Amino acid sequence: MSNFKNKIEAHHRNIFDVLNEQKYTVDFFQREYSWGKKHIEALVTDLTSTFLTEYTSGDKREEGEKYNNYYLGPFVVSLKDGKRSIIDGQQRLTSLTLFLIYLNNLQKELNQSEKIESMIFSELRGNKSFNITVEERVTCLEALFNHGEYNPHEDDDESTINMAKRYQDIVEAFPEELKNEAFPFFIDWLKYNVIMVEIIAYSDENAYTIFETMNDRGLNLTPSEMLKGFILSRFKNSDKRKLSNEQWKKAMIDLKSFERDEEQRFFQSWLRAKYADSIRSGGVGSQNEDFEKIGTRFHSWVRDNLKKIGLDENDDQTFENFIQKDFKFYLKYYIKILNAEKTLTTGLEYVYYINQWGIAPTLSFPLMLSPLNLCDSEEIVCRKINIVARYIETFVVKRSINFKKFSANSIRYTMYLLVKDIRGKDIDELKAIFSKRLSEMQESFNGMADFRLHGQNYRFVKFLLSRITAWVEQKAGINTNFVSYFQPESGKPFEVEHIWADKFLDHTDEFNQEHEFKQYRNRIGDLVLLPRGINQSYGDLPYEKKHTHYIKENLLVKSLCPLAYEKNPNFINPTNELNLPFRAHTEFKKKDIDERQKLYQAICEQIWDHELKN
Repeated sequence: MSNFKNKIEAHHRNIFDVLNEQKYTVDFFQREYSWGKKHIEALVTDLTSTFLTEYTSGDKREEGEKYNNYYLGPFVVSLKDGKRSIIDGQQRLTSLTLFLIYLNNLQKELNQSEKIESMIFSELRGNKSFNITVEERVTCLEALFNHGEYNPHEDDDESTINMAKRYQDIVEAFPEELKNEAFPFFIDWLKYNVIMVEIIAYSDENAYTIFETMNDRGLNLTPSEMLKGFILSRFKNSDKRKLSNEQWKKAMIDLKSFERDEEQRFFQSWLRAKYADSIRSGGVGSQNEDFEKIGTRFHSWVRDNLKKIGLDENDDQTFENFIQKDFKFYLKYYIKILNAEKTLTTGLEYVYYINQWGIAPTLSFPLMLSPLNLCDSEEIVCRKINIVARYIETFVVKRSINFKKFSANSIRYTMYLLVKDIRGKDIDELKAIFSKRLSEMQESFNGMADFRLHGQNYRFVKFLLSRITAWVEQKAGINTNFVSYFQPESGKPFEVEHIWADKFLDHTDEFNQEHEFKQYRNRIGDLVLLPRGINQSYGDLPYEKKHTHYIKENLLVKSLCPLAYEKNPNFINPTNELNLPFRAHTEFKKKDIDERQKLYQAICEQIWDHELKN
């Protein structure tokens, strides 16, 4: 290998330098874009909240040069023949591209004209192309850039589907307080004050070596490692220190088996749940408080708040107790929550539900850990966690039905206050607090009267129909559950399907305009779950001819048919007892959709009873 190929360079670069008219390909082993909702929300929240601590209303644009920088981490590229290939850092750079696309779309709404486009795509010899080039993602990126949304196709890969979802997460996470005179200041800060370290290798061999080293060993000590060092340094007994060190290391391995940075989220959630007493107000110029400091530098926060968490510099026993009691207890149940997110678990069902449709983990995990006490039995702990998760699900369902946002930024202050309210509370106190909060919500299930499917809520509609369908069948003694419909382990996946065929001319007796027909057709009362492909075989038939086929499907669909009500006491008796307005529909007009709309509302009110009686 020549001396040139052995060369490795590292440069301190702002985001504008990294992306402006710079072309990157993505290496084959880095091609999947896998960031989840919690990752993108953390990025947007960290960036915007950091900026808001710097900006003061009335600042001049040039004063932005004095704002503090934000370090976003390193990325590695291989440079050959003038072409740059991303070896490590694709997740962040792709996420930044999605964020910039959103900001570019937003500025059109705000009548702003900041230079953003050249960081998203550039032109060479008359051909425009995105700066981060992955062929299979181009259609998605073009749709997001031009229209602000992308509806995935059946043959789209997982990366493309993820990108479409993460864009919508960005839309929800971006704070309202930046959609004003602060916006151009934020763009300046993002471009010039957000810093990455670009590591350039001139051979694939060296690039891969750097990649492996960074991922195997890490570039720096993580906050959890620094916290461990601080805690263990206070131990006077070397044997106890060694034992605690081994326990800590095993715990970190267990957490990282879920996700690479899961140990960070554990400490953030635990410390926020039990000890955070303050939060940034949210206005421009406000300073970070406990909640934010724990989120960014929890190891430093612990050192600065020893008394608050029961640690005494002069008493090493307090440090041992911190690991042997507090740490072990909250770790155990944090991992239990993580497992319950992945698998529908008896007694922790609501944890699974809110992992499919819930608030940001930065808020949900502190809420679930907050009421737990070291003296609680495992049964009590699980009941508390499930009650909290049930409240969260009810909260987000009521908001979603009424087309209200519940992004981390929009509800962070409300949920933080709730974390404090429920800290250490017993089960009866929890139920009382949650029942009161739910009854006081402005949003109610009356919103079901107008609820419909639109371009951005398909996943929620499928979630809602899956919960309703499974609940109805369980009441009738049928052995199915939410997973059976939302994401079955075998068989054909279920899809949201319309009862009405997309044929306006068949409905001119009730509609003068096609757009009115299409809007009514998307109402929840016209929607059911059917296995993929089933509706294609008879979906275009008029209702009078196809509804007889529904008798072969799930009970919620069957309930449209007269046969479902014949000699079926397991279905009729429980629904009558609950006064659910089920009836057969031999025709399906506007009034029938309205009736189904009311039926779905009545079922929702049963499932998500605000008094938490069950």
